[in-house]
Order: sequence, then C-alpha cells, then structure tokens
Amino acid sequence: MRINTLAVLVLPLFLLCSNLVQAEATYEQTPYREEQKVVFDFYLDEPAKAATALYWLRAYMNPLLDDPYGFAPEFMDIKVIIHGTEIVTVARKNYEKYRDIVERMKYYEALGVEFRVCALAADDYGYTASDFQDFILMAPSAITELGHWQQEGYALIRPVVYTKTQSIEEIR
Repeated sequence: MRINTLAVLVLPLFLLCSNLVQAEATYEQTPYREEQKVVFDFYLDEPAKAATALYWLRAYMNPLLDDPYGFAPEFMDIKVIIHGTEIVTVARKNYEKYRDIVERMKYYEALGVEFRVCALAADDYGYTASDFQDFILMAPSAITELGHWQQEGYALIRPVVYTKTQSIEEIR
C-alpha cells in the first residue's frame, strides 16, 4: 500500500516536470489572403536607415512569396511613401553613395512595389521630379497619400529603425 501511495504522489509530479522540459512554442500558419494591400511609411531620421527599413519590406513580402503561400507578386499592391531624410537616397546625384539602397528599391519595383516621394519634402530639399531615379513617383503630400491609401483599405506599416547598440549574442 505504501508503494501505491508513493506512486500516486510522485507520478503526477514526474509528468508535470517532463511536460515543462518538453514544452515549446506552437507554430501557427496564419491563413493570409492572397490579395495584399499595404502602404509603408518611410520617415527616417538618417538616410542610411533606409537600408534597414527595406528589410521590413522584405520581411513582409518573402513569407508571402515563399511556400506554403506562394503568392504571386502581382497580387501584392504595395506602396512605399518616402518623406524623411531617406529622400536623398533616391536623388540621382547620390546614386554612388546609396547604390545598394537604390538597387534594392529597383528590385522591389520590378516586383510591382511603388516608391512615392512627397513633393513637399522634395521641395524642402531643393529637389524636383527630374532629380530622382526613374522608378520614383511624385506625390503631392506624404500625409495626404497616407490618408488616401488607408481610406482605400491599405494597411499602414511604419518601419521603426533604431540604432543597434548591442549584438544579438550580447542580449540573447
């Protein structure tokens, strides 16, 4: 009888501990719709941060293009509104300085992403339409554009780009 009582007390404790050791996150395959309508708001405090902001675009598109979804790019209606300091990255005269950023934008533009520059911000920097790369569309106002596209049912994504001060290894 004493062994049975001990077993009754110890077995649940053993099972609880073994479940804790084996517990892990559950992967959820969200059932995304094929039609995607998104507007990205690029308003960055340093031009070079556009490189990191473009990773947000990649992180949005790649899972949808890859298995199990396999969405075609033509079913993704994506617009990027540029109106911060990153505006200088798409000025023709700065191509050599920001070549990697511009080439990545051209890659996404070839997949159907629209890059729109705010005409008000362009004016603040002394730029006209002829100063920009040929894949750039000019919009009257970034704020008006953001409001318009949201009213048309586009989801708003605003990349937040911080200056990283620690490596992943340091904080893991």
